[in-house]
Amino acid sequence: MSHQDATLLRQDGDLNMGKKLALILLAFLLIVTAVPLYAAAEQRNFSVSAQAAVLIEQESGRILYGKNQDTPLRIASITKIMTAVLAIESGKMDEMVKVSSNAEGTEGSSIYLRAGEKIKLEDLVYGLMLRSGNDSAVAIAEHVGGSLEGFVYMMNEKAQELGMSNTMFQNPHGLDDHEDHFSTAYDMALLTQYAMELEQYQTISATKSHRVDGEQIRVWRNKNRLLTELYKYSTGGKTGYTKRAKRTLVSTAEKNGTELIAVTLNAPSDWHDHMNLFNWAFQSYSMETLVEEGVMKEIEDAFYKDNVYAPYSFEFPLTNVEREALTKEITLYKPPADKRSAEFIPPQPVGKVEIKINNDVIGQVPLLFDPPEVEEKRSFWKKFLDIFSFTIGVRSSD
Repeated sequence: MSHQDATLLRQDGDLNMGKKLALILLAFLLIVTAVPLYAAAEQRNFSVSAQAAVLIEQESGRILYGKNQDTPLRIASITKIMTAVLAIESGKMDEMVKVSSNAEGTEGSSIYLRAGEKIKLEDLVYGLMLRSGNDSAVAIAEHVGGSLEGFVYMMNEKAQELGMSNTMFQNPHGLDDHEDHFSTAYDMALLTQYAMELEQYQTISATKSHRVDGEQIRVWRNKNRLLTELYKYSTGGKTGYTKRAKRTLVSTAEKNGTELIAVTLNAPSDWHDHMNLFNWAFQSYSMETLVEEGVMKEIEDAFYKDNVYAPYSFEFPLTNVEREALTKEITLYKPPADKRSAEFIPPQPVGKVEIKINNDVIGQVPLLFDPPEVEEKRSFWKKFLDIFSFTIGVRSSD
């Protein structure tokens, strides 16, 4: 669902009221995204090889398929999604990174960095995501976190912030050098859902090849075969493998406006697992806008008519059966009879829209009140300013 803080308040109020409304809207949002609902979909004619797997719809976070999705397991190089997120959010992507001997000597998959060379942080993130460079992960961690230990602390803080309650990071690359480095399929889906909100992450994750023109010319081709050759709806992801974790994979896909995230842990046939899950979900579900941002035209009450609005839209993936069982209920604060006047302003939010399928609540959207007199006052002052600006020869901008 999309919502912007600027739409939450249509009238000038004090800062405390703004904070209260923001907290209320966040509470509603948490109600929506915390609802995993399993409902009738097209019959699956395939099995999933993974020990643990999950498939979610990206916008709503709805769980469409799950198998041991909350079981903590080793995750190998899909760890690097968190490393990439922190690098992107550091604001240092244009900085040059001096590679340490510690980074050069990192075991496993590598982009062959040399101690002492300088390379742009953005290029390191490409090397991290496309070629799964463990040396790149260490170089990123040391530059962004000041040290490996400092960066690992940042990783775990971010995991807590995102609600990854069954995750513990001990390194930036996913190597099996700690016993307590683990996550779950669902936690990694949450992380990817967040990462896909970052435009730079989307771009890097979807890149098939990247060229670095620096001290050494390098050309990297993405290891994600879903993206490069196997699946035309693929929009990116991250591969992983260690001897103990086995094959791990996070991938994203989009078709006809439906965006999906799949995660598999210890999956012998991960490419096929992901393609089968995507195809099944694209066939079974379609995205529906259940509440549109803006004025609620359905409200006929004379006091509220044309003055109540939804601050954001609510979209949700539904099957055909669910669409037929869908109901929406609008609840509004009922002011006392003697207060139904133009001067009375009810509390915010003034109500909610509750969306249900067979009496199961799948989401709630708060409703806010925009008293008409506020708009009239704004209109008056805008007209006044327009006349004033015209008089002194300055045209106001719309």
